[in-house]
Amino acid sequence: MDEVYLTLKYLLLGLFQGFTEPIPVSSSGHLVFAQHFLGVKIEGLSFELLVNAASLIAVLLIYSEDLIRLAVNGANYAVKKDPSAKKDFMFIVYLIIATIPAAVLGILFKDVLSSKNVQLAAGSLIVTGIALYLIRNLRGSKKDGDLTVKDALIIGFAQAVALIPGISRSGATIVAAMALGTKQETALRFSFLLFIPVSAGGMVLGIADLISDEHFSELLLPYTAGFIGSLIMSYFSLKWFMGIMEKGNLKYFAFYCFIAGPLVLFFA
Repeated sequence: MDEVYLTLKYLLLGLFQGFTEPIPVSSSGHLVFAQHFLGVKIEGLSFELLVNAASLIAVLLIYSEDLIRLAVNGANYAVKKDPSAKKDFMFIVYLIIATIPAAVLGILFKDVLSSKNVQLAAGSLIVTGIALYLIRNLRGSKKDGDLTVKDALIIGFAQAVALIPGISRSGATIVAAMALGTKQETALRFSFLLFIPVSAGGMVLGIADLISDEHFSELLLPYTAGFIGSLIMSYFSLKWFMGIMEKGNLKYFAFYCFIAGPLVLFFA
């Protein structure tokens, strides 16, 4: 009975993480909150690696057509210098550039950034809300082919800041992109394609933690439940968020952050 109850808790954690991963409210912060209020103390990074892997699979499925187009056109430009493929080739270059800040800081401050401090996450969630509110009415004009190296670096540093629990990764990158004048569609696509190398890199760096996790075998069923929950919820949450972005309703996520952050600080 205890194992069933524990598995249910991990399933809820996976569903919660999956729902909050794509939307700009910080999945890492909410995972900290959920662990606190469900009374689950997760040692190490194995569970976070697994649910992030599930979210990564969901992103790959949704953006599969974009990824195939970028791969084909990127190769065409690199090999044949096809001018019609240059836009997609440069988009790949900008994704690589934007990945660097988070990759470097993630390696240097891995232990610090894995903090599960509830108060830090709640305070950071309020900061996320402020950023979302400030850009709520922006409607940029930059498309994929209008991005620059400077834009990529700024968005990359925004993603690096989002390594702090409570600062939303999608929120930070979308806010930065929209503040630079990009269209919402471009901001959204760049944000989630940028999630792919960062998430994959985090998984590679975390393999050692996964292998050395002495609790992995005994928690295999709860971990599996969390993985499946995260995969399903990430997919539908991202689809839902794409519709929200089309309507430009980011302000509602800001209001949520303004309510959730103080409530967690009060009750934690």
